[in-house]
Amino acid sequence: MTLLGRRPTHTVDTPAATPPQIGTAAGRVLAVLRIAFGLTFLWAFVDKVFGLGYATPSGKGWIDGGDPTAGFLGKGTSGPFADFYQSLVGDFWVTPLFMVGLAGIGLALTLGIGMRIAAVSGALLYLMMWTAALPPENNPVIDDHILGAITLIALALVAAGKTWGFGQQWSRLSIVKRYPWLQ
Repeated sequence: MTLLGRRPTHTVDTPAATPPQIGTAAGRVLAVLRIAFGLTFLWAFVDKVFGLGYATPSGKGWIDGGDPTAGFLGKGTSGPFADFYQSLVGDFWVTPLFMVGLAGIGLALTLGIGMRIAAVSGALLYLMMWTAALPPENNPVIDDHILGAITLIALALVAAGKTWGFGQQWSRLSIVKRYPWLQ
């Protein structure tokens, strides 16, 4: 509005929010980082499903009737939120939601699709894991869960799924164009 109450006759076109331009080498490094994070989520999913003897003991996998969340929530929690997390043990929705989250976040990051949803979901999962065991063992303020959350958000903000991923093709889908939060 001007002093006379009229709108200016010219407008300034502002482009839609576009990710920053990143050079080829940086794009490739970010793609490797994205894929590596994706594979960590996928590995956690596979290990918890089959009980491969790493974080999940053999014979205790989800496929064997084990509960991948019960051990951590029941015995691995500490601090101000421990009672809350311990109260979730055995709830019918906790393990399936956790497992779908691990698989979904892992696939999205590895493939470079749905980066916004993967980043928000992954960051939320990391923050919940951080709050489940406060204070952190090695540093009273920050640990790998916080760094993971920050990294996932950064990867989404720079559209890291478009290098060595399917992010470009994903963003052309009509549903993604209609609902940009699916990017």
